[in-house]
Amino acid sequence: MTKRPPLAKKSLARRIVAIAKGCINSLIIGLNTLLVFAAMIPFALLKAAIRTAGVRRVADTVLNALAASWVKINGRWITASQRIRWDVEGIDELKLRGWYLVSSNHQSWVDILVLQKVFDGHIPFLKFFLKKELIYVPVIGLAWWALDFPFMQRKGGMGKGKTDLATTRKACERFKLIPTSVMNFLEGTRFTQEKHFKQRSPYKHLLKPRVGGIATALATMGETFDSLLDVTIVYPPGVPTFWDILSGQMSEVVVRVRPLPIPRDLLGGDYERDAAFRARMQTWVSEMWQAKDQQISDLLARPAPAKSAIG
Repeated sequence: MTKRPPLAKKSLARRIVAIAKGCINSLIIGLNTLLVFAAMIPFALLKAAIRTAGVRRVADTVLNALAASWVKINGRWITASQRIRWDVEGIDELKLRGWYLVSSNHQSWVDILVLQKVFDGHIPFLKFFLKKELIYVPVIGLAWWALDFPFMQRKGGMGKGKTDLATTRKACERFKLIPTSVMNFLEGTRFTQEKHFKQRSPYKHLLKPRVGGIATALATMGETFDSLLDVTIVYPPGVPTFWDILSGQMSEVVVRVRPLPIPRDLLGGDYERDAAFRARMQTWVSEMWQAKDQQISDLLARPAPAKSAIG
């Protein structure tokens, strides 16, 4: 991915406005998170205390609705505080009552807000694969736990570098109860030139994909998914920081969504023990990653779009 160019010098007045927007939006997202989390607590406790499918289904429906309201409020402050040219393709035929496995490239924490805004009203609330350490993030870590986000852990010893997939498998089993979108950043971390160099990644704009999480999701509920949504996010002016979106300084986002059928021979396999299955899965992901890398190059090279795809 191209390195973000240095911001142009701004007048004192514009800098003051940006700081004011950043402070206001930080307050909004903080209050939004606290209020939604407070509303989640009774239903999270109910789900933890009574572990029947019926109670879980009701609790999960309410919890997901509350999380969706959090997304909508974030979308409103993003729209109100900046003029972003959105160029989005591939979302019109998606179903709010469907089941999707979603995969995207990852460059910034902004990606999460972009994905939530783009998919809001088109697919169910996104459930992200997260590093286990993030469960300890104040307030929001507990919210992620209540929403059954899969927390991934790295093993040491002989299994060093492999993912602890047991937790992921349990979470994916729970996702079968109500329509769900399972989101996985295959790179496992945000792209930087330093990481790209250390990995010796064969891709120009991407890190090497980590396939274990997506393989487990397919093994657990592959038959349930309507399709895999292959998402590509590009920021033509340069990759923004989280402060850029808080302070109203984002100007353009390009998103391409490509629904892909999930090959039948990738359902129900054992990624850890079946070498032939593992090779098929890696080949499928590699082909998807090669196409994405070329798509990013093409999107960065083209002229800016004339119209906005969404508000």
